[in-house]
Amino acid sequence: MVKVMFVEPSGDEIEVEAQEGWSLMQVAQSKGIDGIEAECGGSCACATCHCYVEGEAAAAVPPPGEGELAMLDNVAAERRPNSRLSCQIRVTPEMAGLVLRVAEVQS
Repeated sequence: MVKVMFVEPSGDEIEVEAQEGWSLMQVAQSKGIDGIEAECGGSCACATCHCYVEGEAAAAVPPPGEGELAMLDNVAAERRPNSRLSCQIRVTPEMAGLVLRVAEVQS
């Protein structure tokens, strides 16, 4: 298990243990994190699992693919340089300590 921190839109910080290989969207949903709507169920077709990747462990997150970059054009909240779709990030041991700030608005 890999410890990651979610920061909900309310500002609440919730540290969770994430299963390796799961998407961060799956982790958020299984742990009851507020703000991740995930309307498409993780198929990179809705941009409702938008988050901001922060912290030192952000360097361990692979860059977004073309499909994710295209979907990030559709986010409801401000798109930032560290914007990602949590459905497209698979947990690896190198991500220990990663911070994901959930966007304040998803749709």
